[in-house]
Amino acid sequence: MVVMPTYNERENLPDIVPAILKASPELDVLVVDDNSPDGTGQIADELVRSQTARVRVMHRTRKEGLGPAYLAGFAEALALGYGRILQMDADFSHDPKRLPALLAAVADADVAVGSRYVEGGGTVNWGLGRRLLSRGGSLYGRTILGLSLSDLTGAFRCYRREVLESLDLESITSTGYAFQIELIYRVVRRGFRVREVPFTFVDRRAGKSKMSGAIIAEAVWKVWQIRLSPATRGSLPRR
Repeated sequence: MVVMPTYNERENLPDIVPAILKASPELDVLVVDDNSPDGTGQIADELVRSQTARVRVMHRTRKEGLGPAYLAGFAEALALGYGRILQMDADFSHDPKRLPALLAAVADADVAVGSRYVEGGGTVNWGLGRRLLSRGGSLYGRTILGLSLSDLTGAFRCYRREVLESLDLESITSTGYAFQIELIYRVVRRGFRVREVPFTFVDRRAGKSKMSGAIIAEAVWKVWQIRLSPATRGSLPRR
């Protein structure tokens, strides 16, 4: 199951969902829409009607941030019995053609992380400021949290269900940029095997970025909270 949060993505959703389904017959899609005022939720409903067996939509009542949307989607995918749960953006910044590579990576790992910063990865159509923000965010997180992964902030990932089941998802409080950092930190602290898979991040083809100063500010202080939280502090047992 590919969990894909949306907010005002009416320009991208009609194309991204068929592209995901085409990428692999193993993949289903769960659109998690936060009551988009542009009608994204209605478009998702139309996709469900045309691809009933492989597309679902979860309608949430208000915009609460990326983290809560992903957590709601993960819980739904787990309840439906999916063994591998993926996450990605709806704006084509994550190429659906790379989804099979994430699936293949968890054949001998517990989590596959799409990485812009390993050999073979990269970014397209980013200005200097965006590149510095992304690389700086990963460096900041690695330094404070003691992680060796090259890309902590990306949202292109695949998890085995037992990983998400073990993480006490309800205790995760990050809502924006820091959500990806908190989640992968918990994964590593639990001793799960993480494999980075190269991919090229292409800036969104349509619509408006959700990045904001508030999201960046949350990440700055939230990393320290993650580091000191009782939920993650200390050595956790390996599986």
